[in-house]
Amino acid sequence: MARTQVTDLVVVLPGILGSRLADADGRAVWDLSGPALLRGLRGFGRSVGALRLPKDIGDGDPGDGVVPVGLMPDLHALPGIWHPVDGYTDLLRWLERHFTLSVSDNLLTFPYDWRLSCRHGAERLKGRIDLELERWRASAPERREARVVFLCHGMGGLVARHYVERLGGHGITRRVITLGTPHRGSVRALADLVEGEHGERAAGPDLGPFARSLPSLHQLAPDYACVEGPGGLAYVRDLPGLPGVDEALLADAARFHADLRSAPPRAGLYAIAGTGQPTATTARYAGDRLTLLTGADGDGTVPRLGGGPGPGTPYASCTPYEQHGSLQNNRAVREALRGLLGDGPPLPGDAAADPADRLGVRVLPVLPAGVPYEVTVTAPDDARLLMAELRPADGGRPASRALRSLGGGRYGVAFPPPEPGAYRLSVGPVTALSVIRRSAL
Repeated sequence: MARTQVTDLVVVLPGILGSRLADADGRAVWDLSGPALLRGLRGFGRSVGALRLPKDIGDGDPGDGVVPVGLMPDLHALPGIWHPVDGYTDLLRWLERHFTLSVSDNLLTFPYDWRLSCRHGAERLKGRIDLELERWRASAPERREARVVFLCHGMGGLVARHYVERLGGHGITRRVITLGTPHRGSVRALADLVEGEHGERAAGPDLGPFARSLPSLHQLAPDYACVEGPGGLAYVRDLPGLPGVDEALLADAARFHADLRSAPPRAGLYAIAGTGQPTATTARYAGDRLTLLTGADGDGTVPRLGGGPGPGTPYASCTPYEQHGSLQNNRAVREALRGLLGDGPPLPGDAAADPADRLGVRVLPVLPAGVPYEVTVTAPDDARLLMAELRPADGGRPASRALRSLGGGRYGVAFPPPEPGAYRLSVGPVTALSVIRRSAL
């Protein structure tokens, strides 16, 4: 099949945790994925203090010699910071197969130090784009008018938007495509900051002090009224005394989002946001505890409410039924990318037109050793033949189980306690076991 012609420069930005980090001597300080993930997390918990950021760092660099060296290729996670993500190797290969794109030519990856402020990442992005676009335009006469298309997962969308909307990047940008970007924040990020509440942290290394030093994680906290109180829903920034958060970083994060809201729309924004998955949209704070209130409108990590830029910023969107960590590999998302990168038809409002694709999956992203792996699925009806497949990330033999109907469009199955390690879960109809992918530990 002939590849679709693309004359623009396409730049892929990963989400938080999605960039490999190394120290000044080239030694990996964050490069844990696939089979090495479980083993590496244990060691990372002992050495994470070296990556903790100093107080009042703002948008600066800590000067610790840490540099980004590439995108995470495979399944990666850091319990207490963000949910598992399926990596970017397959996405890059798919882009090269279907478009006239080539890594390091007109398909660029932009790793960044995900610990630091999104503003810091945007400044580095500006320097990279200034050099690379000039190179690409000079490489052939037909490329002299080339512009930039940003393809961003998660927090990478906030980095790209700050560059485009606040640092002058709009003049050379054709469009910004975001996959699961928390444009208005994620309650999950808030839970990762609040001390003692988040159960996933107890299952892994204690990363609380490290997490609470990150400007980036504060910038992922909700920028909408999301915490229930006596007077109704309140903004996080109006709740002083929340345990675990750095109030100065939280106030600065509010300014970061206000700056994006106040910037005039300057480039086409296309927000692809997962839906149908159990997702915390609001929370209740009482007795020094933050309790997440879960609905079914989001990608399991970013709620639908947080997945769009909000009133005043025009954008197009589509909403596949998919988990956050696998949006970049979702079939419906890739169909949307075919149009967006190839100047095809506009995005459909709902990318899961086939009812067979409308599945919501609930599982624990981090499972303690010796505990059965329970999977709950919601579907439009009770007349389904659904299968779940649990595949070890190291390529070991997968286990498959049929789901049984629990009534009311709910299905369930329990796998025997898996051996410690990283796994991928796929759930779908018996004839198409690839509809929903869920990364798990």
